[in-house]
Amino acid sequence: MTHPHQYEVPLYRAAHGRTGDKGNRSNISLIAWHPKLFDQIVEQVTDEAIARVFADRQPSRVTRYVLPNLDAVNIVIDDVLDGGVNKSLNLDTHGKALSCLLLDMRIRIAEDLMPYLAPDEE
Repeated sequence: MTHPHQYEVPLYRAAHGRTGDKGNRSNISLIAWHPKLFDQIVEQVTDEAIARVFADRQPSRVTRYVLPNLDAVNIVIDDVLDGGVNKSLNLDTHGKALSCLLLDMRIRIAEDLMPYLAPDEE
């Protein structure tokens, strides 16, 4: 809890994700579980916050595209896949697990939005 009326939760309770890749670039989409959660996601899942999550992979750039009509955010992360599927011995050169890494990020949710979260599976 960060404030008497806010709670810290993993992002996966507010959104689900899909991941794709092209070469050394990962593309992660976050889709809010409920439209009422979208503003909290946009406010906290910033380019800078995403870059911190992936700091150990040293991305050269993080670009976030906000898609309000879909209650979604599309994130493009450059130079994060160890060169891509054809250049790396990394077990996850496709980056399919990168959405899971991002979905573990902690965000703050106002108490009145808690009923819209997905159940905690921990």
